[in-house]
Amino acid sequence: MILKKVYGFIPQLPSSDCSLLPHNHYWIASKHIVTPNGTISGAVEIKQGGIISIVAEENWHVNPWFTTVVNYGEAVVMPGFIDVHAHLDDPGRTEWEGFPSGTKAAAAGGVTTLIDMPLNSAPSTVSEEALKLKVQAAEGRVYVDVGFWGGLVPENAENATSLERLLDAGVLGLKSFMVPSGINDFPMTTSAHIKEALPTLARYKRPLLVHAEVLLDHDGKLEPEDGVDNARSYSTYLKTRPASMEEAAINQLITLTKETRAGGSAEGAHLHIVHLSDARTSLNLIKEAKRRGDSITVETCPHYLAFAAEDIPDGDTRFKCAPPIRDAANKEKLWDALLGGDIDMLSSDHSPAEPEMKLLDEGNFLKAWGGISSLQFVLPATWTYGRKYGITFEQLASWWSEKPAKLAGLNTKGAIAIGNQADIVVWEPDLEFDLDNDYPVHVKHPSISAYMGSRLAGKVLATFVRGNLVYKEGNHASLACALPILHR
Repeated sequence: MILKKVYGFIPQLPSSDCSLLPHNHYWIASKHIVTPNGTISGAVEIKQGGIISIVAEENWHVNPWFTTVVNYGEAVVMPGFIDVHAHLDDPGRTEWEGFPSGTKAAAAGGVTTLIDMPLNSAPSTVSEEALKLKVQAAEGRVYVDVGFWGGLVPENAENATSLERLLDAGVLGLKSFMVPSGINDFPMTTSAHIKEALPTLARYKRPLLVHAEVLLDHDGKLEPEDGVDNARSYSTYLKTRPASMEEAAINQLITLTKETRAGGSAEGAHLHIVHLSDARTSLNLIKEAKRRGDSITVETCPHYLAFAAEDIPDGDTRFKCAPPIRDAANKEKLWDALLGGDIDMLSSDHSPAEPEMKLLDEGNFLKAWGGISSLQFVLPATWTYGRKYGITFEQLASWWSEKPAKLAGLNTKGAIAIGNQADIVVWEPDLEFDLDNDYPVHVKHPSISAYMGSRLAGKVLATFVRGNLVYKEGNHASLACALPILHR
């Protein structure tokens, strides 16, 4: 069959009103369509924003003269990425990022759904009222679908009614910090606060995401020779966030997760460790908790898989994050754990700020604001650095789509499957590009990204959200017609 190649099609967004968005009936064809049952050559049928059939090439019989087909040839068609860990800083700190620039970057990177973290916006999303402000800020300003985590802080952890109101308002789950977050209205929680909240989360069957580091008396203390004179050295910063901080936090958490087992006091609750950096003792503790039957998962991020402490130049504070990027041997162990299934999924932890806060000229790792700006680059970064380990399209879909969808309770997202929303990314694995000043980057502050200056492979050609073309070869839809997602 000769397929009708229609690259400029689908669907043309209206210029004035998202409510008039047309729902076309069409097919997307490719030699490489990634489905839950493997990668096939064939076509996906899309109607009214959903997937209504998937057909292998040998079984596909349509009249190309009367059927609209977008044939992507050898490009990969796979479920859109779901990033469960992004800080878009909206409302209140849009000078850091904001919904428009953040979701444009997401679309350009093949991310079709983001779950926005509850802190770095102002106010933090720790109450029903704050969530309403967040949703209002997103309406009409997002190019991909956006859901929201609520914040678990001491005030609502100790007040079940307040916590229930936040969950009833539609957050997909909660997030807490076991160390100071750096944001005044998002104070840290202890394991006692988390224990207090777990029964409520169990009733709602929604996850708790935890930044798992704790401050210990003997940790993070610099010796005199490590003082201000060496603040430009990454190794100085690394000493302030040793792996023992992660280990101690996870040790505390797994004393609680035993209650998530069948018959436990928090059965139905689920605990998720965000951005794991330590692939040694901390990871072993999580593996043991899983073996016991605890309801626990863990993510890591592309920057922990791409970079190593030994390679970070003096003064290059673009690489500062918490927990920190560790040594090359640890990086290899993270890859082993991801490939072996001990790490469940990936996220960006996109955490931008104004360039002045990164102290790029001064290069002081101890004073610079932490966070890796990465949202647009997670697909090519994962693919580029993973190719030497032989990663597959199916693994990418598991780490970035299927398992994140399950964590967030997004039952109609995360896979190219009949009945799901048509959230799709089309990309070319062999197409390489340089992230330089001439490359179109859509985050608000490209200069702060640790990925700038890299050569990556895996260029996104098109992104569809609920069947609507939102990004195509450098161009975005004229209107932001994606939706805020609330738990109902």
